[in-house]
Amino acid sequence: MEFAVLAFLNTIFLQIPGFSQTATGSDNPWIKGMAESALGIVGIAILLNLFTAAIRRKMVDQSKLKRIMKEVKAWQKERMSAFKSKDQQKIDEVNKKSAYMNKMNMELMQMNMRPMMITFVPFLLIFYLLLPHLFAATVALSPIPLDIVPGNFFHLTCTQADLTKTPHVCNSVNELYLWSWYFLSSISMSGIIMRVTKTSMTAD
Repeated sequence: MEFAVLAFLNTIFLQIPGFSQTATGSDNPWIKGMAESALGIVGIAILLNLFTAAIRRKMVDQSKLKRIMKEVKAWQKERMSAFKSKDQQKIDEVNKKSAYMNKMNMELMQMNMRPMMITFVPFLLIFYLLLPHLFAATVALSPIPLDIVPGNFFHLTCTQADLTKTPHVCNSVNELYLWSWYFLSSISMSGIIMRVTKTSMTAD
């Protein structure tokens, strides 16, 4: 969850004049070299995900979380089946549970938000105050363009147009920005770590 929020904030903060240079990387980073930077960020993503998992295990009753999620999932499946069959009696019966299920969904949201309230500020400080000094603006190279979001809102990889921008950040097309490599690393590692630590947000 945190990495998604950070990625969104990054797309906003990068638009602020004078802020983008310090937010995206250093001209003289502490860790030099693309391979070292890429591996370093993967390591940081793993550590932060482990920290999140530890907080989640401490603050969230995993048994209760799984039980509620299974209950909500079963009700959603039953509701979908009732609407598909167009059985009005069954629909009415399922709808009677709507208020209770809304309450359960709200409880799920609160349980998932609780750890984020603890981890959000430290993550924000690390992402905006530490990482830009540790690493350069681009830290990895993709074999293909990764700009899958339509429009020109933000780029995951450098484009030909980015090579001519001032300040000069990209050295070649398809280089991955510091924030985008962290974002991809977090996505890749979070699911694995949640399963290993048994803090997955699925009903399985």
